[in-house]
Amino acid sequence: MQFITRVFVTVLAVILLPGLMAIAQSSQVGGEDIITPGDNLVVDGIPPIPASIATTVERYTNFRSAGLNSWHPQRREILISTRFGDTNQTHLVRFPLGMRRQLTFFRERVGGASFQPTQGDYFLFTKDTGGNEFNQLYRYDLETGDVTLLTDGKSRNSGGVWSNSNPPINQPKNLVLPEHVIYTSTRRTGQDTDFYVIDPQNPPTNRLLTENQGGGWGGLAWSPDNRKFLALEYISVNESYLWMIDTQTGEKKLITPKVPNQKIFYGGAVFSRDGQGLYVITDKDAEFSRLAYINLATMEYTFLTSHINWNVEDFDLSEDGKYLAFVTNEDGASILHLLDTATRKEKPLPKLPVGQVFGIKWHRNNQDLGFTLISSQATADVYSLNINTDQVERWTESETGGINTSNFAEAQLIRWPSFDKRIISGFLYRPPAKFTGKRPVIIDIHGGPEAQSRPGFLGRNNYYLNELGIALIYPNVRGSSGYGKTFLQLDNGYKREDSVKDIGALLDWIKTQPDLDPDRVLVTGGSYGGYMSLAVAIKYSDRIRASINIVGISNFVTFLENTEGYRRDLRRVEYGDERDPKMRAFLEKISPLNNAEKITKPLFVIHGQNDPRVPVSEAEQIVRTVRKNNTPVWYLMAKDEGHGFSKKKNIDFQFYATLMFVQKYL
Repeated sequence: MQFITRVFVTVLAVILLPGLMAIAQSSQVGGEDIITPGDNLVVDGIPPIPASIATTVERYTNFRSAGLNSWHPQRREILISTRFGDTNQTHLVRFPLGMRRQLTFFRERVGGASFQPTQGDYFLFTKDTGGNEFNQLYRYDLETGDVTLLTDGKSRNSGGVWSNSNPPINQPKNLVLPEHVIYTSTRRTGQDTDFYVIDPQNPPTNRLLTENQGGGWGGLAWSPDNRKFLALEYISVNESYLWMIDTQTGEKKLITPKVPNQKIFYGGAVFSRDGQGLYVITDKDAEFSRLAYINLATMEYTFLTSHINWNVEDFDLSEDGKYLAFVTNEDGASILHLLDTATRKEKPLPKLPVGQVFGIKWHRNNQDLGFTLISSQATADVYSLNINTDQVERWTESETGGINTSNFAEAQLIRWPSFDKRIISGFLYRPPAKFTGKRPVIIDIHGGPEAQSRPGFLGRNNYYLNELGIALIYPNVRGSSGYGKTFLQLDNGYKREDSVKDIGALLDWIKTQPDLDPDRVLVTGGSYGGYMSLAVAIKYSDRIRASINIVGISNFVTFLENTEGYRRDLRRVEYGDERDPKMRAFLEKISPLNNAEKITKPLFVIHGQNDPRVPVSEAEQIVRTVRKNNTPVWYLMAKDEGHGFSKKKNIDFQFYATLMFVQKYL
């Protein structure tokens, strides 16, 4: 079951993709062994990297993790995503803490896998090429190991949603059977995400179900009788709509009306088991997203979580419809809940470690609830909870390079007032007490901007804490999710630079901390966080030592003009429409590229050549321009990556180079 929620759970590549150390090729410069980058990497302005760095940090590059993909429909077995080679692949685990049997072996990472929902004799998975995010849908047959391409090999496709495995006995023969999947594809126009339906065991059955306009469409759920399909039209993080589609004719009906001057968010949604209503996540009539029941006959809403003043970010309905498991985001921490759908009262659950819970999925036995759990002191692993016995079982125990991670620093929630007296928050990780005196600081700003930094496993970044004594701060500037829909919109359009001022206020706060050194600060970030790192380097150049821009926006106009067509309108809602002359002038004015002469502190730029979101040209133009200032600029580009590095050998080289940059300039 697919859910589109306000909080896009992001586990950094440093978490998902660590593992066994890639063997670094080396050569000698001046009698010292150095790491030789592969032909896939463009390394410009970066000094030779001593091979000794790889040895020094080796344990911190050997973290592994695992995420839950799917339960087997008949057996108590799971598909997981983890990595033993260079990329994440699909593995089968037959029992808790059982052997992880690798099933897929590709050079490229494999996306979420899902078992066929009745027999489980095959599963579907997605895979792109070189990080371009143009995923293709494949079938993997467990008996033979054969892999079959189900899509056209060129367009961008989703993983799809299975039809219901228990349709009514009296269902007419001409209706879709449980073997069918509805998925989205851009193959018609290259920009619009249309719905297609296919029997994965019979690829010629693939057909266009309904045409859509725009790139924000996603599938949610089939009705119990498989006659209807619930779809979501995503306009922005504050605005989305639910549609009902006839699975035979493709006829589409809007079921959440568009109200003038009112934006309502809808996230995950699923039919009740009797088909008479929907369970949905929505912020209708509230500041935070709540779980609600919509009566389809009357369209009346019953809100089920009004007592919780935080976002509901994920949920799943048990096969028998008796229980709703859902997760709330409470000041960055995930809290798992269980709701009885008959009494609409919560059932107490065992307390889980403070961290993030995501990917919750019920087994068809209606007892086992699977999920992935990650915390500051534990990498992501798969667990299950039996709701009858309250027993929590661990299914995977990922390697941590031989390091006792229970000693890793825990996140401390911090708050500071910004320029307009608004309180901004974030998470601070302090180095061990063995480091005395004021400590240097790395500020790491999340992407999105509709995302949130949350307590989690820092992976390689623990090296900065434990071995170099550098404090790490992960701020949630205005525009971040998790703090209500008003806060979420405070950086939209002409308010864009207000979020940059929030980092200025954070620099003020650092000055007040007796153990932090305000004269040794480095700012970094990925995607939108990359833009923020550039903007901070411009506005507060005299208050930082250096900045690192990872797959970041350097000019909003060129970014909007060159990002892939399927997402261009979605980004215009957030940043502004560059086709409007007034907005275009504003975007040009605030873009880092047009203020690059103010970047006077060392800059490191990292990008993937196949990035469909922020084109690599955004990196190339900021590198060329800043170098005109005689400012030191390091540039690393991977020809086989997209929006962030996913292959371990590339992640390792990025880490080595970043470590050198930090040691030299911070």
